[in-house]
Amino acid sequence: MNLKRSLPALLPLVLTASFFAGGAAESATPAQSPVNVTPNAIRFDPHAAKLDITYGSSALELKYIRKDLDKADGCTTRDHEETEEAEVEPGSGHVTVAGTRYDLVQFHFHTPSEHAFGGRHTPLEMHLVHRSAEGKLLVVGVPLIVGSHSVVDDVLAHLAPECGAPVDVAPVNLDRLLPVGHHTLHYTGSLTTAPFTEGVEWYLTGEQHVTAASIARFKGLFTAGNARATQPLNGRTFVEVPHI
Repeated sequence: MNLKRSLPALLPLVLTASFFAGGAAESATPAQSPVNVTPNAIRFDPHAAKLDITYGSSALELKYIRKDLDKADGCTTRDHEETEEAEVEPGSGHVTVAGTRYDLVQFHFHTPSEHAFGGRHTPLEMHLVHRSAEGKLLVVGVPLIVGSHSVVDDVLAHLAPECGAPVDVAPVNLDRLLPVGHHTLHYTGSLTTAPFTEGVEWYLTGEQHVTAASIARFKGLFTAGNARATQPLNGRTFVEVPHI
């Protein structure tokens, strides 16, 4: 399989970037996230387990996640680990890998994208967080770029205030949060916020569209960004696997 021919359909930014960006590392531990995806770190394994995605419809509760509850000015400042998080109804979505089921718990957003592709970042990145019965975490990362209206726009139409009530979002088709492409890049990493727990299974998809207005609305709330710098790969590789 010629990866350099197949990857443009999966993650175009990996091959079109002309430079490599390197943010300061925040941890010396070996398997931290996010990371920079480069072509020479991608492998194809014909025996890699597929990512079986089963998403239905769910109403959402969009809420602002605060990290500065102990600060008097917390309602007027933005901690870099804060975000907008959409909680889904229990049982509305799950993924299965090698016989293990991970239920979708919530999804949230970062600006710019936390993962880089050939050194470049997209305006936003969406993280769909799943948990197994044993408590193991699996996150599907979706880079978001300017384009036509998508279900993501319906989620970000009205952002929850930092110190106010959550926003109720009418039921959405969770499957339509994902891009049309059916391939992902898998690697093992960590949470991107404290306590930076490792052992998280990451699956990075191709790009999903979101309108410029939604991107501007989110970036207007997090003017200094809310993304962690990319971390060293430390010999890790990405495995190209399909999802169904």
